[in-house]
Amino acid sequence: MNTKKLFSIIVPIYYNEENIPHTIPRLTRLQEILPEYELEFVFVDDGSKDKSLQLLLEARLTDSRIKVIKLSKNFGSMAAVQAGLEYASGNCVGIISADLQDPPELFVEMINKWEQGNKVVMACRSDREESFSQKLFSNSYYFLMDRFALKGYPRGGFDFVLVDKQVVSELNRIKEKNTNIMSLIFWLGYSQNTVGYVRQKREHGKSKWTLSKKVKLFVDSFVSFSYSPIRFMSMIGMFTAVASFLYGIFVIINSTFGYIPLQGWTTIIALITFLLGLIMVMLGIIGEYLWRILDESRKRPPYVIDEVVL
Repeated sequence: MNTKKLFSIIVPIYYNEENIPHTIPRLTRLQEILPEYELEFVFVDDGSKDKSLQLLLEARLTDSRIKVIKLSKNFGSMAAVQAGLEYASGNCVGIISADLQDPPELFVEMINKWEQGNKVVMACRSDREESFSQKLFSNSYYFLMDRFALKGYPRGGFDFVLVDKQVVSELNRIKEKNTNIMSLIFWLGYSQNTVGYVRQKREHGKSKWTLSKKVKLFVDSFVSFSYSPIRFMSMIGMFTAVASFLYGIFVIINSTFGYIPLQGWTTIIALITFLLGLIMVMLGIIGEYLWRILDESRKRPPYVIDEVVL
C-alpha cells in the first residue's frame, strides 16, 4: 500500500513554448529531493497560440504524472490557476509560473512549513532582478494592498505559493470572477507562513504580462477586497459640498454688500471643469463596481475548459 502524500503543482501556461523545455525538467527533478512524496503536474494552457500545448502533450506521453488542461481561449492567469485547482488532487498544492523566475526548489522549504501545520505558505519576494519601473509598479501595488485592502498583506507580494487541500476545497467552492486568486488565498485567513527569496531575471521567452493586464489586476484587487474607493468618493463628495456651500455664502455676502468686486468667468469655468472631471472619475469608479456585479449576476463560468488530458 502506497502511503506517500501527493504534492500537486499547478503551472498556468500562456505563450511559454520557449520556457516549457526548461520548466518541465526542472519541476520533475523535484522528485529526487522529495522522495517521500508523489508528484503530479497540472499544466493549464490559457489559450496559447504557439506550440505550448503541443509541447505539453508530448511531455505527457513520457510522463504520466503530467495533466494538461486546455482552456477554450485566454481567460487570464488567475482563471487558469482556478482551473488547475479544480483538477489538482494533492494533499498540498503548489502554484508557480512557467518562466522559472521563481525557483521550484523552494517548494522543499515550503513543504516543511506546511508539515508544521501552516495551511498557506507564501514565497514572498525580498527583491527582484527586474527593471526599476517594474519594481516601482509592484512595490506600489503591494503597499496599497496592505494599506487599503488587506491588512498585513506581504509588502513584496506573492504569486508563488503552497496551500493545503482544505484551502483548495474552499477556493473551488467560491468560484469568484474578476479577482486576484492570491489575494483571495490571503483573505481566507488560514494559518500562514512565509519564505523569502529573490525573484530571478527571466531567461527564456518574453513576458505576456502587459501593462493593461497589470492595471486590470490592480482594479480587480481593489474592487474585490476594498471599500476604500467608495469611501474615498464619499469623503471627496462631502468635502466638495462643504467647500461649495462656504464659497456660495462668500459670493452672496460680497455681492450683497459690495466688499469685493466679483470677477466672474475664469473662476466659474475653472470650478465647473474641475467638478465635472471629479464627477466623471467617480462615475468611472462606480461603473467598475457595477460591471463586476453584472458579471457575477450572469453566472457565466470564470473559464471554459476545451480539453483535459489526464
